[in-house]
Amino acid sequence: MSAATTLTGRPSRARRLLKHVALVAFGLLLLYPLIWMLSSSFKPTELIFSDSGLWPSAFTLANYTDGWNALRIPFSTFFLNSFIVAIGSIVGNLVACSLAAYAFARLNFRFRRFWFAIMLATIMLPQHVVLIPQYVLFSELNWIDTFLPLIVPKFLATDAFFIFLMVQFIRTLPRELDDAAKIDGCGWWGIYWRVILPLTMPALATTAIFTFIWTWNDFLSPLIYLSTPDNYTVPLALRAFMDAEGESSWGPLFAMSILSLGPIFGFFLAAQKYLVRGVATTGLK
Repeated sequence: MSAATTLTGRPSRARRLLKHVALVAFGLLLLYPLIWMLSSSFKPTELIFSDSGLWPSAFTLANYTDGWNALRIPFSTFFLNSFIVAIGSIVGNLVACSLAAYAFARLNFRFRRFWFAIMLATIMLPQHVVLIPQYVLFSELNWIDTFLPLIVPKFLATDAFFIFLMVQFIRTLPRELDDAAKIDGCGWWGIYWRVILPLTMPALATTAIFTFIWTWNDFLSPLIYLSTPDNYTVPLALRAFMDAEGESSWGPLFAMSILSLGPIFGFFLAAQKYLVRGVATTGLK
């Protein structure tokens, strides 16, 4: 046995320490852009690109106050719009995707495997392929410049990734639970509501977290469907800090960017244990 290992075969303390130092250094390297943006949000605009240090030589909170009211509309309106779209999308995905997943995992109907394969194939379909047909459809429905094109499709189980994730999770649940519920008088809806849904909380939490993050950060869809500044979401509002010549108020932009990350971190930290459990157990038989 080499000197680098202990009698139990575990790595020595020095090797473990070196591994942790390397991981911390790599983590700081990944976090550097975020730390730099946080530092720059407290610097006067004229010092952001001239002062290379992470600790501001001149400390100011003006970027946050100016950024909050820099546009014609208070930034709280954009936060509210993003929350409306994100919460609506979460509710839609949780309801529609869980129902679709339950049908694929538990119900027997004609061509089930065929429709499941079609559903999986839509994961490989780029969003840009259906962008124009969807825009034409929503335009005919007079939904342009409203939140409806961003929320309503979620209630139609259009996110195949989450359906697949929930199908794999539901398949890990013993069918004996369904049989016991049938003996107690539950139908298919009762089994879904009383048995399957409570047991799929980790998968539901995973769906909610990813839906929130993807919806909150989505720039293309709001850009296509929203034209009135009063309806802008946070990504569109951040883009509004750029003028037609590509110039920007960098200090207020960085300050509002830091604030826009707060809901993502908060939502992730609140549900991370369910996320880890959902990812760890999905797909196990």
